[in-house]
Amino acid sequence: MKTDNKVKIYTVSEITKRISSLLEDNFPGVWVEGEISNSEKVYNGIIYPKLKDKSAILECIIFRDIASRIKFKLKDGLKVLCFGRIGVFPPHGRYRLYIERIEPRGLGALQLAFEQLKERLYKEGLFSIEHKRPIPLLPRKIGVVTSLSGAAIRDILNGINKRFPNVHIIINPVRVQGKEAAKEIAQAIKEFNQFYKDVDVLIVGRGGGSLEDLWAFNEEVVARAIFSSRIPVISAVGHEIDRSISDFVADRVAGTPTKAAEMVIAKKEELEKNLLNYSRRLRSALRHYSQELDKRLSTLARSRFFKRPEQLIIQRQEYLADMAIQLRRNFLNCINMKKEKLIDVKVLKKSMQQYIRLKEEKFKNYVGKLESLSPLAILTRGYSLTLQLPSKKILKDIKSIKKKDVVQTILSNGRFISVVEEVNEDATYGTK
Repeated sequence: MKTDNKVKIYTVSEITKRISSLLEDNFPGVWVEGEISNSEKVYNGIIYPKLKDKSAILECIIFRDIASRIKFKLKDGLKVLCFGRIGVFPPHGRYRLYIERIEPRGLGALQLAFEQLKERLYKEGLFSIEHKRPIPLLPRKIGVVTSLSGAAIRDILNGINKRFPNVHIIINPVRVQGKEAAKEIAQAIKEFNQFYKDVDVLIVGRGGGSLEDLWAFNEEVVARAIFSSRIPVISAVGHEIDRSISDFVADRVAGTPTKAAEMVIAKKEELEKNLLNYSRRLRSALRHYSQELDKRLSTLARSRFFKRPEQLIIQRQEYLADMAIQLRRNFLNCINMKKEKLIDVKVLKKSMQQYIRLKEEKFKNYVGKLESLSPLAILTRGYSLTLQLPSKKILKDIKSIKKKDVVQTILSNGRFISVVEEVNEDATYGTK
């Protein structure tokens, strides 16, 4: 094939490079709106999602360092707004969006991440009421997890000192904002459980702020540390309107750090007042009980027992004597009843023996009659029975036998077998 020397011929690599340059030059940074699909395709921390709308699909890539900073979970069907550059991957010859930033449409990224984590932990049971532990009425030691530089620590300390001065407080200072804050908060809770086993209650929190400022208390690592704590936890994060994941997991929720101080311990004056009231009520109850005992004692002192105690003893002796007589009478009656029953048994035995003798005599009579009627009894008087073999039928008629038949003859003391040599119908044969 002849080609014009003026025509430019590109290699595959050259044309791909030219296309890549055109795309990168024209789309160095672009916002793209679409619906996430293929979100589960992840290799070595790199995500390969796709953006789609009604008529097209755009392949994307999110590198590991950017993916690790995404607060919410990517799900198929989630509508997002992505920023990045359009480029070409030469080995495949396909263009795609290299995502540098991604935000959900509608809810913000942090709010979506909050809702997703809240739903997941709720399903796992971390918010269940049966896991909530009571806060002790008068804790001996109180642990606090917060920042030393914020207003929260001042509010907590001032609140506790006003209510109950000189109570033992242990502070484990942490950062409450920033990338490493959640890990520090979770570690501080674990350290209290591991090294300060005499601490009765923990206050975990900080002052108010934006959702991003409070985000450390919405991290999963903090939620699980609170849930695993053997020490009851009061969550005191933000202002009244703020709700964090730590609030849902904690055993009690205080709207502010100041309210946490009010919740963790009662006022000393109130405790003293309550103790005074209990003391007065106890003294009143004891006085009333003592008066009742005095009345009962006075009544007993006026009773006949104290005036004539021997009379009560005599009455008891008479009662015991009557009981002994009654017991002896009942015992004799029981013996007599047993004797009567024994006599009845003997009479019954005698009647049964007489009845059995009568039945035995009747049985003997029946046996005698049966033997007298038995054909075998005739044999003892000199007679015999002849049976035809092999049928063993008794011979009653001479016509039922013929010469050379085998017969069996039964006598009173035995039997023998013979062969018929002659048959004669004359009944008088052999009598002369």
